Amino acid sequence: MQAVRLSLPLCFILLSVLYALAIARLPEATLGDPNAPSYFPIAICAGLLLFSIIDFIQVVKRRNARAEEDLLALVKKQTLAKITVVSLLCVGYTLLFDYAGFLLATVLFLGALLFYLNGKEKWLANLLVTIIVSFSIWYIFSQLLEISLPSLGG
Repeated sequence: MQAVRLSLPLCFILLSVLYALAIARLPEATLGDPNAPSYFPIAICAGLLLFSIIDFIQVVKRRNARAEEDLLALVKKQTLAKITVVSLLCVGYTLLFDYAGFLLATVLFLGALLFYLNGKEKWLANLLVTIIVSFSIWYIFSQLLEISLPSLGG
């Protein structure tokens, strides 16, 4: 069972190395800092590598029955159903993103995700988090950083 638990962080470590190789091939910017197009991808790559190494170390340290319990919990129908629904919501978000725009697609996705995971009983918290997070991200990227995000209708 330990080998199964080690495979995911190892895959992400490999993915981050491949991502780093792809970043090295990015063209330089023609205006301003020539390395500017690679700063954000490098940060993502470094984060992925760091967290994957941390996860790998934690899995190696945890050589007891807990790893088997985690795997058995994953196999339960309830967990697989949640994984399936969240994956479908992610696919739906991806498909809706270009047509509905960032803000509407994000509100619908995050709202559906929170209501599914937290339940209807926490409707106020779900609604507040959905609205605050979606608009905050939109404001930061669109207004402060002046990054063009897809809007309603393409």
